[in-house]
Amino acid sequence: MLRLTTDKKIDIMDAKNAPSARCKSGDTVLFETLDCYDCSVTRQGERLKIDRMHNPATGPLFVEGAMAGDALKVEIIKITTRDWGAMGTSFGEFGFKNVQGSDHSMHVYDIKDGVVRAGGFDIPVDNMIGVIGVAPAGEGVLTVTPGAHGGNMDCRRIREGATIYFPVAAEGALLSMGDLHALMGDGEVFGYGLEVSGEVTVRVTAVKGMKLEQPLLIEGGDAMTVASGETMQEATEKALESMYHLLRQCGQDEGEAGILMSMVCNIALCQMVNPLFTVRAEMPAHMLEKAIKG
Repeated sequence: MLRLTTDKKIDIMDAKNAPSARCKSGDTVLFETLDCYDCSVTRQGERLKIDRMHNPATGPLFVEGAMAGDALKVEIIKITTRDWGAMGTSFGEFGFKNVQGSDHSMHVYDIKDGVVRAGGFDIPVDNMIGVIGVAPAGEGVLTVTPGAHGGNMDCRRIREGATIYFPVAAEGALLSMGDLHALMGDGEVFGYGLEVSGEVTVRVTAVKGMKLEQPLLIEGGDAMTVASGETMQEATEKALESMYHLLRQCGQDEGEAGILMSMVCNIALCQMVNPLFTVRAEMPAHMLEKAIKG
């Protein structure tokens, strides 16, 4: 199996990036990943005073056969993490701003038998990928920023067993990922998840004839369009528009597509702390079967 190591990392997703590795469509690949702090936080909660990337992503991976206008299918087969995570507290710097506090220290939590103990509670971990995406159209985008190419979406449904499709804008797609979280609630309201390094095993497939405007995530019986914008309203409108167009591709007329969305489409906030807001629109996956290819 091809393995991408953490010395092959980027902080900008860009079609100009030289591939770190190449694979064939349908191959299984393992990505080693750093945490969002570039692993500059020690297990004792000390931040190393050296220049590090923020939200480094391992890659990019060139997938043979993926061309602009295609989709890249990424099946998340397995996520494993180290046995501890680090978490900061921003207190009003971004995210939820109505609580003030002076504790800006780094908090470290052990992960034992799939459980984290915090605030007196035992909480089962729910590993997810914070940053995952392909080269965007046009100018490069920093890995801290989400967009139609993916990036720092911080969507907790991007977990083991999920499949995510990205619109391809550059030959080879140039897939990169990092910023794993052992735990994160929808919204990531205080700026961080439980940040961990780890490994992600994926299967990557170039898909022809699949028209996408935004990433499409399939997980737990749901199909989700994931979109980002300068405001929550803008992100929501993009996610809904993408979902609507997928339903139209499935043969629904204008009225039927709108009716189905009002009946069963749910909106959820992924994150509110990055340079852009990210929102997902969720519908039962079987309703979009005709649009989901590969």
